[in-house]
Amino acid sequence: MKILFVYPEFEVTFWSWIFLLKFVGKKAAFPPLGLLTVSAMLPKAWSKRLIDLNIQKITDKDIAWADYVFVGGMSTQSHSAKEVILRCNNLGIPVVLGGPILENIESCESFPGVSHFLLGEVENTLQEFLEDLRVEKARRIYPAKNFPDVNTSPIPLWELIDIRNYATLMVQFCRACPFNCSFCRIVDINGRIPRPKSPEQFLSELDAIYQTGFRGPIMDASDNIIGKRKNAKEMLRQCAKWQKDRGYPFEFTVEADITLADDPELMDLMVSAGIKKVFLGLETPNKAALEECGKLQNVSHDMVECVRILRRHGLHPLSGFIVGFDADDPQTFARMMIEFIQETGIVFPMVGILLAPPGTALYAKLKAEGRILSESAGNNIGGVTNIVPKMPLKTLLHGYKQIWKMVYSPRKYYERILVFLEEYNASKKVARKINTRTLITDLRALFLSVVLIGMFGGFETSYYYWKTLLVTFFKNPRAFYDVVALWIYGFHFQRIARHIVIPDHKKISETLKTLGPSQV
Repeated sequence: MKILFVYPEFEVTFWSWIFLLKFVGKKAAFPPLGLLTVSAMLPKAWSKRLIDLNIQKITDKDIAWADYVFVGGMSTQSHSAKEVILRCNNLGIPVVLGGPILENIESCESFPGVSHFLLGEVENTLQEFLEDLRVEKARRIYPAKNFPDVNTSPIPLWELIDIRNYATLMVQFCRACPFNCSFCRIVDINGRIPRPKSPEQFLSELDAIYQTGFRGPIMDASDNIIGKRKNAKEMLRQCAKWQKDRGYPFEFTVEADITLADDPELMDLMVSAGIKKVFLGLETPNKAALEECGKLQNVSHDMVECVRILRRHGLHPLSGFIVGFDADDPQTFARMMIEFIQETGIVFPMVGILLAPPGTALYAKLKAEGRILSESAGNNIGGVTNIVPKMPLKTLLHGYKQIWKMVYSPRKYYERILVFLEEYNASKKVARKINTRTLITDLRALFLSVVLIGMFGGFETSYYYWKTLLVTFFKNPRAFYDVVALWIYGFHFQRIARHIVIPDHKKISETLKTLGPSQV
């Protein structure tokens, strides 16, 4: 059997990093971890190829080679996935589709050319599908079942891709999250009981990446890496030893919740294991909105102080922010959100408009109220939403775009870097072994930042770029590398901001037609 795995192309999003890839000389931000894992679950005797459309184009010859084409990805890859499916249909090659791109059984109808759907976590459905395929009785839809033991998940087949094309590789320690935020799909997809891998399993996956020769940043795709603290601490202890023995080849980005700031031991273990960036869902300073969406762990904490605590422990907190809750009003944008972002010093905030994905508590509530405009809006940086907001839509869109325009202005960005420099404890960083490949990448990034930002970034941007480097040199020289990286991220997000602040009058007009007079 010949299987072709196809990873669809991403739209421009926060996490596509499309505008910063040139700095590190890479073609894509992240590899298709899901497809690489699925490939390892297929019989070893089968022939397998993988084409990542974020790296290369696919030809009819590629498709015709396969007996089956497996497609998987996220909702922001739906458009590209449909194009691939159509081409496979025209060539008579059956398609198998799975992953978060399928929000529920109903969403299968959005992909009419697919032969077989695998919903939910693939460890539960793939073997059943393969057995049915063997006896020529494969069904069209394999629904999601119970939540599987993640330790049964195999090591991804990294040999199917050229790792040199990717800025960051990926692993996953834990699935599910103990919290139940109303707008989040994690509980519906992966449940509320965290399922961590054993330290041995996790380290074996790191070994596999290490053997490829890759050195550099790794994204941990856990829904909440500290969902089970006891397991997380044991893994971090062993990971710290593993990293130290090899000269700290990897630097991790993880996702956690605000309660991390309550546990000094856990923060110290993260730093010793080589974790650098921690993504927190702060969402909003509006406590009424936090209560509305069930994010009570944020309500009970001083979020600004928690961010400061993480920095003082040597971690670099990131965060997403949301506008458009029922409890929001026009004052939320300037008086609350912009001031809050500046106060936290989250250097590159990721601000989105509230969406209600199918399967979430928010979707069920708003559907009962007749306030769902569409099943999914997909990319939430495009100035669109799939709900009818309480405030007028024009007010929401204008306020949202103003947030991006303000927080990514050179001066506001510079001010947040100053907060970062004041609080970040760079002395806690682990001593990484110098690697030729990563050194070349770092020097390339520095050179291009000088050229593209420091020389040709525009007067205001260039002014604050050089001013920041000067301040860093005297105030916190050990954070110099981090500050250069922050300006490169800023280069990316400033271009995202430009994309957002250009009004799409046609899109707004079409959306307004679907709303009642009170929303116009």
